[in-house]
Amino acid sequence: MSAFNGLTVKALPGSQGRVTQAIASASQRTGVDFKYLMGQAQIESAMDPSARARTSSATGLYQFIDQSWLAVVNDHGAKHGVDWAANAIQRGSNGRYFVADPNMRQQILELRNHPETASAMAAELATDNRNFLQERTGRVAEPVDLYLAHFLGAGGAAKFLTSMAQSPDTPAAALFPAAARANASVFYDGQGNARSLADVRSNFERKLSNGVQSAGLNASGMMDGAQTVQPADYVRIEHERLSMSQSLNEKQPYSEFAPRPETARLAYLMLATFGR
Repeated sequence: MSAFNGLTVKALPGSQGRVTQAIASASQRTGVDFKYLMGQAQIESAMDPSARARTSSATGLYQFIDQSWLAVVNDHGAKHGVDWAANAIQRGSNGRYFVADPNMRQQILELRNHPETASAMAAELATDNRNFLQERTGRVAEPVDLYLAHFLGAGGAAKFLTSMAQSPDTPAAALFPAAARANASVFYDGQGNARSLADVRSNFERKLSNGVQSAGLNASGMMDGAQTVQPADYVRIEHERLSMSQSLNEKQPYSEFAPRPETARLAYLMLATFGR
């Protein structure tokens, strides 16, 4: 164990260690609180990069739905070495994001299962939400406020926090009826009584704290000796692969069975992460 942002993270084997490193790297690169990102990942997917929701398109470590993922990759992907994905995403006149090539769209959506990319995008979205909330509320956004923005959207969280500052005992369901219908356990207790705004926020704060503890944290750092591949390395590896392909094609004719660059990117990205 070693020091990192006032936490101690247990060095975990295999995929768990990789996930922890990915989250730590995202925190370092963006300045988003490490504990928050760990707690959110534990709540959303139990730290499982391949998790899938049964009732929506939510997928991966941070359970991004398709549209949210395309939006955040469009806005921030280029900063983290997936500019090939960001460049392929377009926004229609209806405000929805789309990718013209179905195969490319699938590859971009599959990046949600890649811990390094998912963690970087979750941190970027948290940064966007933090800036929005601080501008709207005039106060520093705490980790639990970022989770409220994840849950209600940035606009909903701003409404929640502004209302709570004025009247913390207001029943949350009265302000967010649609969210309450879809998430009864958040807005009502076991006896069916409506929770107040203050209660909902406190419960989310407790959830995040429990998530951090469940993820194996107890008081100070990052794992020692683990190999980390930064998202920017994906670009370097892709360029090296394309250079190699060009060199080989100069010596032998093109084969229709040769992997296309766009279909090979995800495989090389994954190989890079494991240091192959």
